[in-house]
Amino acid sequence: PSDVGLVGRDRELAIVDSTLASISEHGSSAIIRGEPGIGKSAVLVETGRRAAVRGIRVLKTAGSQAEANLPFAGLHQLLRPVLGGLDSLPAAHRQALRAAFGLIDVAAPDILRTALAALELIAESAAQAPLLLIAEDAHWLDRATVDVLAFVARRLHSDPIVLVIAIRDGYESVLEDVGSVELRLERLDDTNAARLLDAHAPDLSTALRGRLLAEAAGNPLALVELPIAARDLELSLTVGIRLPLTTRLEQAFAMRASELPNRTRTLLLVAAINDSDAVGETLAAAAILDNAVTIDDFTPAVSAGLIGIDDTTVRFRHPLVASSIHHEAPVAQRLAAHAALAAVLGDQSDRQLWHHAASSVGPDEEIAGQLEEAASRAERRGALGAAATGLERAARLTTPGKQGPRLLRAATLALELGKRDNVERLIREAKLLELSPLDLARLAWIVETLDPGITGDREDVLPLILAAESAADHGDPDLALSLLSAAAANSFWANRDEAHDEILSATERVGVRPNDPRLLSILAYAALPDEVAMVIERVARWPADRSHDALSMQLLGTAAFSLGFHSLAGRFLTASIDTMRDQGRLVQLAQSLVMRAWSEINLGRWTVAAPDAEEGARLAHETAQPIWEAGAHVAQAFLLGMRGDEQAAEELVARAEKVVVPAGGRAVVAVVQLTRAMTALAYGRYDDAYSELQRMLDPADLAHHRMNFYWAVANLAEAAVPLGRIREVRAIVEQLEPRAAQTPSPVFQQAMRHGHALLANDDTAEGLFRAALDGDLVGGPFERARLQVAYGVWLRRQRRVAESREPLRAARDSFDALGAVVWSERARQELRAAGESSRQREPGLLEKLSAQELQVAQMAADGLSNREIGQKLYLSHRTVGSHLYRTYPKLGITARSQLRGVIGLTAPTRSAA
Repeated sequence: PSDVGLVGRDRELAIVDSTLASISEHGSSAIIRGEPGIGKSAVLVETGRRAAVRGIRVLKTAGSQAEANLPFAGLHQLLRPVLGGLDSLPAAHRQALRAAFGLIDVAAPDILRTALAALELIAESAAQAPLLLIAEDAHWLDRATVDVLAFVARRLHSDPIVLVIAIRDGYESVLEDVGSVELRLERLDDTNAARLLDAHAPDLSTALRGRLLAEAAGNPLALVELPIAARDLELSLTVGIRLPLTTRLEQAFAMRASELPNRTRTLLLVAAINDSDAVGETLAAAAILDNAVTIDDFTPAVSAGLIGIDDTTVRFRHPLVASSIHHEAPVAQRLAAHAALAAVLGDQSDRQLWHHAASSVGPDEEIAGQLEEAASRAERRGALGAAATGLERAARLTTPGKQGPRLLRAATLALELGKRDNVERLIREAKLLELSPLDLARLAWIVETLDPGITGDREDVLPLILAAESAADHGDPDLALSLLSAAAANSFWANRDEAHDEILSATERVGVRPNDPRLLSILAYAALPDEVAMVIERVARWPADRSHDALSMQLLGTAAFSLGFHSLAGRFLTASIDTMRDQGRLVQLAQSLVMRAWSEINLGRWTVAAPDAEEGARLAHETAQPIWEAGAHVAQAFLLGMRGDEQAAEELVARAEKVVVPAGGRAVVAVVQLTRAMTALAYGRYDDAYSELQRMLDPADLAHHRMNFYWAVANLAEAAVPLGRIREVRAIVEQLEPRAAQTPSPVFQQAMRHGHALLANDDTAEGLFRAALDGDLVGGPFERARLQVAYGVWLRRQRRVAESREPLRAARDSFDALGAVVWSERARQELRAAGESSRQREPGLLEKLSAQELQVAQMAADGLSNREIGQKLYLSHRTVGSHLYRTYPKLGITARSQLRGVIGLTAPTRSAA
């Protein structure tokens, strides 16, 4: 046919051109979606051609069903042309990629380390010439490659790199939400459909042309392929058979293949099930099935337009060709083809094993055991998808006694991968089996982790406690503690303590040492007010440093955080964050960052809290932790509200509310209310603030939580004074006195002192203000400044105008340093009322820099190199350099050596003491 170009895709190609044209300014990623045959591959080919014209280097990978279980196969295909640049990478990154690709015989590091190494290699290559990365049929890429591409796609903005990913409709993929633009390919309109059909089949009769246009319904592949099977199509139309278009296309390809010689069909079947496109492998396996096969037997398939072949590879023209040949072949032939491939793969043990397993029918414990061993190897390489698939296949081949543990282990890996559908299916299968008590406990943990309820109801928590007791009784204390932690956390976040006694009783039965961090975190979650002092004393005995494992530090930080001891929590969490960064444990890292963000907000260290909240939100989103993402968004909103961006703050808390209210997450709902109240207070909307804060103090309200209601006390007092509701709030504070007496939380104690000062009569107010200012101000400069404003206002109203200026002046300077714009203006107004003018406020760091720019600048000020910063933040070192390049003029400096003078040591202690 004549070359008609890419028909009907002008809009999509205009977007491609715009994306490629801006590659030197910023990187980006695009997702192409559509049904089979819609032209995704054609758009990718044209994208590659246009990129080459612009001098952009093109790297490409393509998924295939056969290779979906080969970890990093797609990544190796993508990076193979640039592997010569490995020597330019740091040693750890070189080893990560070489281990992932099997180039050296060592265990590969975690998937995140491999992904960062891939990002560095790509960024180094892009420094020589801009890069276009193409991932075709990404729905069939191995999971390890998909995870790396998702990681890379989220970090391209500062590099001259464009990533284009094509995914078929009907397939879920973690890559779906990483594209900055989505191109959905729709079917061609009537004019373009007719144009494409006429170009490929100009001699059709009018009747058949009309039928073909109707049957193809604008699908480009159908418009090209169905005319070849026109005679058979007419027959199917005559008898009125209506099949899905994909099925009709597969039938057309199968019909064309059925007319080929037997030896050609044998080659096609082996090629269709092979997990490699190597011609030699396909020929060798086919020769086992038919010793007369030669390479010339490929020729009829090439002539029929089903495959393309060169000296080393054979590829199907479209994935539907391979699937049609696979589906049409009798089961016996498919099994024989797998066995033949296994016979020729003696030097590739894992691939050989997969084909042995695929050729097996019925239980085969020997192969099942080998698959389990292979799954363990894959898991060590970070290829969790391949490991889960291997375990599931092992379970299919295993004898009944071992089936349950293998299915549950596969479900655990699928859970870690976020493959919810797979987890649910595996759980359903496992429930039909005869499971041991330990397997049942493991099943309970998987179910709870899949759907972590936060109702706190005793009937929801009790099964977890019983499962924990069973696990402990059957020799698995680690599983028991995991289940008890889930039970305690459920109760804590829902602010319920009905199962308190059962949790403590079961915890005692586990039999771990009294200072075990896992035990302490459970006790902290479950602690009643009169138990707080005992638990925090045991937590505080631990040193907060990196000599202990990261999970222990996180558990101790969580314990201190949940009890309201934020300075102690921050030290433990910092130690955990440092190590988790090194280990690539993003799930736990996100949690620690969100908790530290709130601890730093409580401590008034906002320049630390802002980067933590931003990174925590991003990582929680990447690791599918919506509750933690919501908590991070509220922290961001709090800081935005204090800086005067009320609209952005409300947008974030509204997003968080949609997640946590249906889930019953009282702890996060409480800080949603706090954030709204604090913003209202800052703008002088005291009625609004009072209403929001009342909810936090009402035990029946979803916004009430035993850890977070402390924050409401002082703020409610501040709202009450201008509203004339002092007596009401005094009564509330008096009711809380017994609770304060038995709860040593620094936040609670500070809130009570603050509240007493604001609500005091004139004859006692000054002493209470001084006591509050001289006390342990865990809220740092922000809380001190708020107290100073209130004290200055009280002094002025006592006609002690000259004395009022000092605390008001100090408050103004503190608010300025924090970037608390609205509060700063309030301090200036009060100073003006006291007869003193103020200089114009200078923008603070949080106003000059984005959260990530500030984070990078802090690390650079602490002496870290660009590569070291990149490794900690999972960015390429060139992206780090780009951030610093933009940061210098914003800070009015020209060199890295000046950062410390401007930024100061505002970051948390990087190696916690």
